[in-house]
Amino acid sequence: MPGRRPLVSVVLGVALLFGGCGGEGRGMAGTSAGTTVSPETTAAGVVLFGLPGPSTGLDQSRCRPERILPGEETWAPPTYDDAEIEALRARTLVNPPALLPFSPYEDASLVPTDTGGVCAVLAEPAVPGGYRLATFSDLAAAEAAGGVMTHAGTCGACSSLQDLAVYLANPDLSEPVRRCALLSLTQGDQATLDCITALGFSPPCAQIWAFNGANTREACLEVCLAAMGDPHHLPDGSLNPCLACDEEQSGPVFKAVAGRIRRNSGIPVAICRPPEEVTAVVHRAYP
Repeated sequence: MPGRRPLVSVVLGVALLFGGCGGEGRGMAGTSAGTTVSPETTAAGVVLFGLPGPSTGLDQSRCRPERILPGEETWAPPTYDDAEIEALRARTLVNPPALLPFSPYEDASLVPTDTGGVCAVLAEPAVPGGYRLATFSDLAAAEAAGGVMTHAGTCGACSSLQDLAVYLANPDLSEPVRRCALLSLTQGDQATLDCITALGFSPPCAQIWAFNGANTREACLEVCLAAMGDPHHLPDGSLNPCLACDEEQSGPVFKAVAGRIRRNSGIPVAICRPPEEVTAVVHRAYP
């Protein structure tokens, strides 16, 4: 069909971009949940949600693995041990999303227009370890149906517990995804997609990661090359120009298609986010 094409050119620039977009960690340093934010906490600026480290460019005075909002109790996500993560990975999704036939950046019909509600896990007793995903209008509706919320927003390409396990298990996705992106230089785009899938992502989630990277390369390559090696954040807490470009040019489609992103799943990473964008989700007690 004219104007449509399968996954295309994920080359050196995408390797750089994936490195910036995929960085994350698991260390959960910081204060305990249950404290109330004092006015002094935010007087010098909002404390962002994330994992400060060498790649972040911010210290714990500006970024912490806690959701800190004035007047609310601080929420700190729990840590998950290897057994818990493996149990998520072992579950069987009985209604997986379809593969993407084309890049949603080139075919707007593949991008959901209604992304509200919550995505919830429901038991599927007929299949050992089975579960299904369903979108509900709100948390109350999900719970009334016997579901447990796994992230805010509609279910999508990355909503599976398999994809959740990848996010929880990997201390930093930037290097492995960068290596996958570099494969396209010598082996082609399919090798890159296969490599991202081999990291543990479900096939639809691997697709949207690769399509996101390809789109950002085309839209932001020049600014990203100029920002090569820069920390994720500027001293004032804003994203560096490369990540800001990715956020503007590729972020909306990625979020809509993926369904699960780390901030709507309550997962802190090295890219720090405003606390009001973070959903408090505990990934235990799934049916």
